[in-house]
Order: sequence, then C-alpha cells, then structure tokens
Amino acid sequence: MSLRLPAPARREQILDVSVQVFAHRGFHSTSMNDVAEAAGVTKPVLYQHFDSKQDLYMALLEEAGARLRNAVHKAVSEATTGKQQTEFGYKAYFRWVAQDHDAFLLLFGSRANRDEESTIAIRRITAEAAHAIAPLIAADIEGEHQEMLAHGLVGLAEGVSRHLVEKGVQFDPEVLGQQIADLAWAGLRAVHRNG
Repeated sequence: MSLRLPAPARREQILDVSVQVFAHRGFHSTSMNDVAEAAGVTKPVLYQHFDSKQDLYMALLEEAGARLRNAVHKAVSEATTGKQQTEFGYKAYFRWVAQDHDAFLLLFGSRANRDEESTIAIRRITAEAAHAIAPLIAADIEGEHQEMLAHGLVGLAEGVSRHLVEKGVQFDPEVLGQQIADLAWAGLRAVHRNG
C-alpha cells in the first residue's frame, strides 16, 4: 500500500519510477501495470495523473529533455570564453549522462524511438539543443553553417554516450568531457566561411 502523497508529489514519484521502467524495458514492452507496480500505486491512481501510457511517456521525454537542457545551459552560462563554453558544456552533458543513465537511455538509447510522436519529441529535443549551441559558435560563418555544426557537436556527445552507456562502460564525466571538448574545440578553431 502506498503512502498518501499530495498530487504533485505523487506525479513526481510516478515520473521518477517510470523513467527507470521505460528505459530498461522500452515503450512497447512496458505496460501501465508495470509502472503502477513499480511506483507502488494502483492503476486508477496512475490514470489520475496520466491519461495513457503515451501521455506518461511524452511527459517523461519532456522532463528528461528539460533536465539535460538546464544542466548544459547552466554550465555554459558560467563560461567566459568559447573554449570554456565548450569544456563546461561537454562536462555538464557527461555529468548528466553519468548521473541519469535512465533518462539518457529513454531519450537516446536503442529503445528510445518507438513511435512517430515520441520520435518527433526526441528530434525536437535534439534540435533545441543544437539551436541553443549554434549562437555559441563564435566564427565568421553563415547561420545555416553554425546550425549544422551545432548538430554535429550534439551528435558527438550523443554518440559517445550511447556507446558507453549501452556497453556498460564506467567513465569519469570530467575526464571524458574534457577529452571530447578538446576534440570539438580543435575542430571549431578550424571553422571558416565557405567559398
């Protein structure tokens, strides 16, 4: 029997538990019964907070994306140079991956893209990250070029993280963040206008 919690606290508790269940079982293999059991609530309580499994899943994607964006945004806002922005941003990203494996798997793991609606949401989260990074690329290049490079920077972090998380490799987010930032910064320093 679950403790009586205020509705907002119960919703947060359900979200916290659900991210683990969906990250490890995938969208299609997870039922609302699985979530209710893991959260220690009844299905009717679960449906008081979420209209459907899809509604719950979309809320999880939004929350995971917001936590990622907030972690990186906070880190880069403390930087005073482009090099620091690169270093702080990657270190924050890899700290988020290290501390929140399940949210990473939910967004970017091999089981993440399950239907059109969630795929669109994940693409939007990735595009928002790239859109936030693009203006930080301090090079005399066209906006379209900045945006393309920003997607590359996001993909670099995502690809490395996917490899490490899905293989179960332990990593130091500070060391890895610095290594990937060094690679990215070396590339960014060579960026120039086309033509």
